[in-house]
Amino acid sequence: MSVIAIKQPPAAERVYAYVKRAVLERRYEGGTLLTEGELAEAVGVSRTPVREALLKLEVEGLLRLYPKKGALVLPVSAQEITDVVETRLLVETHAVRKAVPAPTGLVERLEGLLSRQREQAAAGDLAGAAVTDRCFHAEIVRSGGNEILSRLYDQLRDRQLRMGVAVMHSHPDRIAKTLSEHEEILAALRCGDAEVAVSVVTRHVGWFQNLARGEVR
Repeated sequence: MSVIAIKQPPAAERVYAYVKRAVLERRYEGGTLLTEGELAEAVGVSRTPVREALLKLEVEGLLRLYPKKGALVLPVSAQEITDVVETRLLVETHAVRKAVPAPTGLVERLEGLLSRQREQAAAGDLAGAAVTDRCFHAEIVRSGGNEILSRLYDQLRDRQLRMGVAVMHSHPDRIAKTLSEHEEILAALRCGDAEVAVSVVTRHVGWFQNLARGEVR
């Protein structure tokens, strides 16, 4: 029996994927100092591809490099939350209004995502629930058929995911509220009420703005 060799991605890509996932899922929290040696050992590569991966992650705003010391994982800042929320509100309120009347396929996809998020929350999989949360909103944005808006929204993906995981850890009661508000959005889309859908999206996304201002109730 012949054995088919599975070609691994280049070393720098493996390091990049490893570190990025760990940062987004908060296994490496804000303020953590990562060293090239530790990462090289963890992934099983030399230090050269580690440097290449860290430079790429610095450009993406997840790390800050300090020569001869390592890479500092940047914490999620209040300004970052503010900027992301402002952009999300612009895109998502437009998208949800455009999604009415919602086609059957969109409603079914959102129902499936909401069901998956409930299961992840019940299992304590906060990272998975945060990914599904982002997919729920992205599905509504994509439904409008505007590829430019969809690409813009996708550029927020990593920042949203990191913020979402951070919030779920620091505000564990928020996941129940998130599920409830997703159900409200879905119900408004089912009955074709654009104004209610926009209102719920504004309240749902705007909560993060309150968090940045220290006004979370």
